[in-house]
Amino acid sequence: MGPLALAAAVLLGSLGAGPAQAQSAAECVSPQTQSLMNACAYMKYEQADAALNAAWKPAKAFGDEIGKGDALLTAQRTWIAYRDAACDAHASPYEGGSIQSLIRANCLSALTAGRTRMLLEFHGY
Repeated sequence: MGPLALAAAVLLGSLGAGPAQAQSAAECVSPQTQSLMNACAYMKYEQADAALNAAWKPAKAFGDEIGKGDALLTAQRTWIAYRDAACDAHASPYEGGSIQSLIRANCLSALTAGRTRMLLEFHGY
């Protein structure tokens, strides 16, 4: 297992997904076990996070260009703290259950996708 796969396994385990890991998007078309559903939801979140990171670079560059880069950075850091806390709270009724990590990962994906859209809209007209 390479370093990236090991890091993903550790993060997946911290979400409570258990030993199952989605090896491909095809496995996530119709996952049949809770562990695989959790792994697929986390994989979707990883994709959303990658899109967020890609959107961040041009948004930050534009923010810097107009003298608002520091404010944007502060907003982004505050938003990340909000997202994580909101999704922890959203999943908390399922604490200890096998579905908790699915609920949390789906929340992370949804909020991250929304923030990505906002960053993509942050540019001059």
